[in-house]
Amino acid sequence: MSNTISISDAKIILKKGEGRTIKAGGLWVFDNEIAKVTGSYENGDIVEVHDYDDFFLGYGFINDISKIRVRLMSRKKDNKVDEALIRTRVQNAWDYRKAIYGFDGKLFRYEGVTSDSCRLIFGEADFLPGITIDKFNDCLVIESLALGTDKMKEMIIDLCKEVLEKDGIKIRGVYERSDAKVRELEGLERTKGFIGAEFDTNVEIVENDIKYIVDVKDGQKTGFFLDQKLNRMSIRPLCKNARVLDCFTHTGSFGLNAMAGGAKSILSVDASDLAIDQAMENARLNGFDARKYEGDSVPLEDESGVAGYKCADIFDLLPSLERSGELYDVVILDPPAFTKSRASIKKAVTGYREINIRGMRLVRNGGYLATCSCSHFMDEDLFLKTIKEAARDAHKRLRQIEFRQQGPDHPILWANDTSYYLKFVTFQVVDEI
Repeated sequence: MSNTISISDAKIILKKGEGRTIKAGGLWVFDNEIAKVTGSYENGDIVEVHDYDDFFLGYGFINDISKIRVRLMSRKKDNKVDEALIRTRVQNAWDYRKAIYGFDGKLFRYEGVTSDSCRLIFGEADFLPGITIDKFNDCLVIESLALGTDKMKEMIIDLCKEVLEKDGIKIRGVYERSDAKVRELEGLERTKGFIGAEFDTNVEIVENDIKYIVDVKDGQKTGFFLDQKLNRMSIRPLCKNARVLDCFTHTGSFGLNAMAGGAKSILSVDASDLAIDQAMENARLNGFDARKYEGDSVPLEDESGVAGYKCADIFDLLPSLERSGELYDVVILDPPAFTKSRASIKKAVTGYREINIRGMRLVRNGGYLATCSCSHFMDEDLFLKTIKEAARDAHKRLRQIEFRQQGPDHPILWANDTSYYLKFVTFQVVDEI
């Protein structure tokens, strides 16, 4: 293996009454919870964590640069952190995904959804803190955000390859997308690039019988949002013969599922020219008539069968469409996280309320709205409260069809709030009665 695990003799002693997070099942020890440290260590080493009375709480890796001082890897005294433990964690992660998604040797099949791709490792939720690995067909994309697992990432990648190869999956390439700003909080540089041999970073995948080119090098996050795969399929019944507005389209995935569901036409919008170009490429890859709309133009009612694309700021476009009297049978709002900290939550609420008001006003009476948030700081109660307020301000009545979350390859670990982040709701929208 390419990395080794460094075990120190250091012992972390918590203050009396602290450690509430890990005692409730979480994995983080914060800097202000620690009374003292005995022994010596280097950042990234495995240390022991003890309560104030010396009761053993677990092993984890330490980083005194980060406010998250220790991230737990094991709670059992005899379950030491070594290569065998990491191998077990990787194997368990893969076995879990095979079980929940019904892997047939090539594709995952779950509730009518088929895919050759999945989130293979989801950080704390797979008991490998700070590391995410997505499997896109026969390629892996890794995002490493914590010092301890960053030091062992090549070992984790090698183990992933071994585990997958036992099921006949030969990984041809690995790309690292550890370019998030949050790495700096761990004292890590932002980085991206090949791990091992170079390969074509435009990777073709299939999901719900739709083909996509995933740009793992320059696409958002790891290149494609696998967490929405079930939600994308869920909108299809609503889209038959519908005129659909798909906002924040990224790779065009919701719009293409709408077309596959029999939509009359779609208008997919994103503020990124790169995203629009990728979305149009994906539309053509699947045999749809993709057209780009420039300036103030949008698809007309009689342009049946058109997959339309437009580069625009959604906050500018939605009021413009409203002033023009445009109406849609289905409006989809899939924005990026408007907040990545508690400090900016009020501003985020304003943004979510605004796009939902505008989105509702563009839905025909009796049409449908699909809306979501991917920020864990925008918790479920606050998100639903914000939508309720938006409906009041838009003078609309909502009939909830269903509430959904991220796909089960992004499992939610209770006591770890950050693992629950995606909220997805579909409504029928009716005018004031």
